[in-house]
Amino acid sequence: MKTIDLFYQGEGVKEIEHLEIDPDTTFADLKARLIEKHGGVPDALLFVEDEDDPVDNKQTVKERAGGKSLKLHLNRCRHIEVSVTYNGETIVRKFAPAATVARVKRWAAERKFGMTEEEAGEHVLQIVGTHERPAPGTHIGALALRKSCALAFDLVPDERVNGADEQA
Repeated sequence: MKTIDLFYQGEGVKEIEHLEIDPDTTFADLKARLIEKHGGVPDALLFVEDEDDPVDNKQTVKERAGGKSLKLHLNRCRHIEVSVTYNGETIVRKFAPAATVARVKRWAAERKFGMTEEEAGEHVLQIVGTHERPAPGTHIGALALRKSCALAFDLVPDERVNGADEQA
């Protein structure tokens, strides 16, 4: 029987994990399997990447994947309160935990701070108080503080080293 490739992150699962699963598996069964593997809480929710509402536990994986791969996120938080600071101004919005860093950056840089796509491309999101600049495909729920379901970023210029040449 053909399997479906699942790629997922979750609360406390920063790296993208992979799982091959039977298409007729329900999301309830999948959730139980992920909770057992990673030690999550029973009332955690499963989200499809960049969707705002959790999946219906009664649905089967094939109903959402359509025979293709699926990107999911497991988290106890229904929303993550994200703040982004740029040039001394801070904006705040709630996102589903499966929202990607790229989605948050697009919202902040282009829609709220009025940057062009080109200007936004020269900036990255950096977690406040760190030097950590998560990859654009990272789910914000994997980065959020567990107790508060919150995450704070600074929108900073992307550091590029010009003129550096790799030589053997």
